[in-house]
Amino acid sequence: MNEGYEKDLIYDVGLHDGEDSEFYLRKGFRVVAIEALPALAQKATERLRGYLDCGKLVILNVAVAEKDGPLAFFENPGNSVWGTAYPERAEGNQQLGYGSIKTTVCGMKFANILKQYGIPYYLKVDIEGADLLCLKALKNFESKPKHVSIESTKTSWKLLQEEFTLLNTLGYSKFKVVPQHTMTAQVCPFPAREGRYVDHHFEAGASGLFGEEAPGEWMDEAEAVRIYRSIFLRYKLLGAHGILRGAIPLPSHTAETGQQKPSLSRMVRRFMLAKRFIRRFVPSVGWYDTHAMLS
Repeated sequence: MNEGYEKDLIYDVGLHDGEDSEFYLRKGFRVVAIEALPALAQKATERLRGYLDCGKLVILNVAVAEKDGPLAFFENPGNSVWGTAYPERAEGNQQLGYGSIKTTVCGMKFANILKQYGIPYYLKVDIEGADLLCLKALKNFESKPKHVSIESTKTSWKLLQEEFTLLNTLGYSKFKVVPQHTMTAQVCPFPAREGRYVDHHFEAGASGLFGEEAPGEWMDEAEAVRIYRSIFLRYKLLGAHGILRGAIPLPSHTAETGQQKPSLSRMVRRFMLAKRFIRRFVPSVGWYDTHAMLS
């Protein structure tokens, strides 16, 4: 196995306000963190000032992009982790009640960042639709990170297949599928299997444990894809716009009396009641991270 990566280096692509970087730094790693929005980069700077001052942390206020230069970006004030460079992603957030504000940020090719700061031991990527730009950049380098994690799609089977094809091409053959909604319940193992042990509580929105400490057993691609088939099915049924969770059609009424038409069947009534129950009491299907390890 090619071990040209820097064993004490982690990339945090999607810094947000620094929750993941703080964990990696506490475990003894150096961190290169990337955040597109100036306000979030500044918040992380204030939070992690001591690590910046001692040279353990570098924060790059840029967005990973296909080319260097200004880039249109959709900031999401209602849910800051949903900032994205992709209009279709912003539109989907709008449908969920989280409108975006279009702004301009500095874009940078990920390959240029790798050339300057080196290949990390672990590459964490969570940048709302642009994750594959980071993986594609790795094709230009002989060395690869031992571990990577990306936020995988749950709406496009074709894109999911592209993710696994790309990971396989890069040399990754062992996988874990980790639900994001379980992150706050994760507990750091003792003794540590990555870096040094820390007693750390993960915040909502954090990426959680990584590498050999990530929950679950390593599996091959076929088994990981089987898990995603189940996730896709559940999302189609119970996702934000799923069959059993989407908008509930209101009963038809007569214009004259405002009374419900008698043609509305008992089955339709029961279906509407079931959807109301599901929307109120059944959790929606959340996002999942794919963790991958070199062969």
